[in-house]
Amino acid sequence: MPRILVIDDDPAISELVAVNLEMAGYDVSQAEDGIKGQALALQLQPDLIMLDLMLPRVDGFTVCQRLRRDDRTSEIPVLMLTAMSQTQNKVEGFNAGADDYLTKPFEVEELLARVRALLRRTDRIPQAAKHSEILNYGSLTLVPERFEAIWFNETVKLTHLEFELLHCLLQRHGQTVSPSEILREVWGYDPDDDIETIRVHIRHLRTKLEPDPRHPRYIKTVYGAGYCLELPGVPPANEGASVTVVE
Repeated sequence: MPRILVIDDDPAISELVAVNLEMAGYDVSQAEDGIKGQALALQLQPDLIMLDLMLPRVDGFTVCQRLRRDDRTSEIPVLMLTAMSQTQNKVEGFNAGADDYLTKPFEVEELLARVRALLRRTDRIPQAAKHSEILNYGSLTLVPERFEAIWFNETVKLTHLEFELLHCLLQRHGQTVSPSEILREVWGYDPDDDIETIRVHIRHLRTKLEPDPRHPRYIKTVYGAGYCLELPGVPPANEGASVTVVE
């Protein structure tokens, strides 16, 4: 039974979420502030964390950053739940390390769909090597067992989301992939307008892979259409020298 940790200081919301998750077959633990939430995350090692942003003692942004810096919790999916619906709040949440973001009020069915998508993705990525999918082309090779990319002969560590986003683009290298297609394949849902989610993670990928992230050569934006991964078939000489290895 997957274990989910709900960190929210609103008792009504926390209980509503917990009851519906338990009815859906999940084992649920709860914490009402950032300090207790972080401690329970380390103790329980849950399969997923649902994290409010406006928490007493330590806010959700800080909790998420701390979880991502700790090897024991760095790979646990984090779904942020918050009444803060501005685009900048969402960007800050993703930059702090969140995997997904849901604003209050929300429908229970949508919440459960997001949870299923996050849990399914973390189970699915290591299986990529067992399928007849493209895992390498030219200067790029993906290593699903370790969530790594071999990029111009350098090893680059990726997050789960970065790995799957890069894998999605690699399957269609040289082709433009629409935002809706990316959201369906990587996040597991198709909201009406969630382009900022993709933009933030594309920016993270460019920071790790592009020699000059502000002027991308490989992960290109096709304005009004989506994104395109353009890879050279043979790595040019000394190309790897400008790529930073991410630990």
